[in-house]
Amino acid sequence: MDKKTKKVAVIVAHPDDETLWAGGIILSNPEWDCFIACLCRKNDPDRSPKFNQVLKILGADGEMGDLDDGPEQAPLVENEVEGAILELLPSTQFDLVITHSIHGEYTRHRRHEEIGRAVINLWQSGKLTAGELWAFAYDDGNREYYPRPIENAHIDHILSRQLWETKYNIITSVYGFDINSWEAKTTPAEEAFWHFYNAGQAHKWLLTGSKNYESIITI
Repeated sequence: MDKKTKKVAVIVAHPDDETLWAGGIILSNPEWDCFIACLCRKNDPDRSPKFNQVLKILGADGEMGDLDDGPEQAPLVENEVEGAILELLPSTQFDLVITHSIHGEYTRHRRHEEIGRAVINLWQSGKLTAGELWAFAYDDGNREYYPRPIENAHIDHILSRQLWETKYNIITSVYGFDINSWEAKTTPAEEAFWHFYNAGQAHKWLLTGSKNYESIITI
């Protein structure tokens, strides 16, 4: 992995998504100039201050938004999600953007999917500039198992025991999830990403909605 300093944006739905799906890769690259945009829960008196604690552990800057995150998961207008992302980001130019898959990471959370799509649309339209985009590559087999890395993902990052323990401690000790919670049992020791080198690749994926990634993405 290229160790030169990169300007990186991590764009996620909820405080804990940054840790669950990419905490290890962030901790592994302390030289990154990393900004984490979290689109939901800014006014949550529990999760918001915990997110700020996590930023310090990850060595990142960040901001939170307050998109609707009700249990009914009412669909949001695309422009609302895209606008919320642009409002949170300190810049529109990054070397690397990391975000949700258009299919989410498990069955199912609409906000994950909407944010993944919004980031790609912003990239394709030129409102967001990135040298490359990584999308989280996990699934849960339609709830048959806890989310795990997809086997043919382009980037596969296996965490050391120490890194995984740091990540697990963020989930359980900082965010406060019980050791028997879904979040604690999910916490991956291996992180995986789909890798897009240009907006055209990512937009083709978005338009087709395909899960046959190898037919969409050429490395």
